[in-house]
Amino acid sequence: MPDEQNEAPDSTAVRVALWRALHVQHDPPPHVLEDEVGLRLAAPDDGWRQRPDMDPRGTSTFRAAIVARARFVEDLVAEHAGRGVAQYVILGAGLDTFAQRRPEIASRLRVFEIDQPGTQAWKRRRLTELGYGVPDWLRLVPVDFEAGGDWWERLSEAGFDRARPAVVACTGVTMYLTADATAATLRRLAGLAPGSTLAMTFMLPTELIDDADRPALEATKPRAQASGTPFISFYTPQEMLALARDAGFEDTRHVAGALLAERYFGERTDGLRPSSGEDFLVATV
Repeated sequence: MPDEQNEAPDSTAVRVALWRALHVQHDPPPHVLEDEVGLRLAAPDDGWRQRPDMDPRGTSTFRAAIVARARFVEDLVAEHAGRGVAQYVILGAGLDTFAQRRPEIASRLRVFEIDQPGTQAWKRRRLTELGYGVPDWLRLVPVDFEAGGDWWERLSEAGFDRARPAVVACTGVTMYLTADATAATLRRLAGLAPGSTLAMTFMLPTELIDDADRPALEATKPRAQASGTPFISFYTPQEMLALARDAGFEDTRHVAGALLAERYFGERTDGLRPSSGEDFLVATV
């Protein structure tokens, strides 16, 4: 891991990367997503699998949910790339590794990863150290959100063409934002070129979560607070759809986590299933 405190991914991004690797290393095939590149980037201590938040049994539903949402987004990107869409934007990219794992698709796109300057500097360095490099079609876009940085302007400066359609992914972000901030983001994205598609996750209120998953979710809230990334916002599907429509999206749909569970885990015999609690908004301009 980097020595500089201002050049490092946040703990949540690292945890997601390690859960994705744990899916490959612990869960039997077929794997919903095969990603050990994030593990290589993070380069944790040898004992990372003994961390409490990496307990294979205790975190099984969480890592299943993480790989399900990643697979859903990547399937969506592949589908739209096949239709000629050539821009892919990842808001809050963290340790996303689509560009490294799927170069046969990514190299036909211009991929924009937006995150904090420290994270992007760290990631650029790690990609170089590991031999992946940063090809011209991959743009790491640093935005200082805490200082009021304008991601929309930084995106254009990085070569994003507002006149051409794009796929935009924003996963695991809205729970940390106020409703006003999410609404503002949606308004910006509704100004994308016709044919653009947004895939955005949101957390459900406790009463809409399966009974079996509620204790685990409640246990994560104080840990998120302690790590400096408290959960702020929860939405019913109707509320999120209304936010997107009010922002200007013409076509909006709700994709339930249960649908992803059936799509990607329905034929498994080992009992591995994603937790409920996080659903998708898919909106088209």
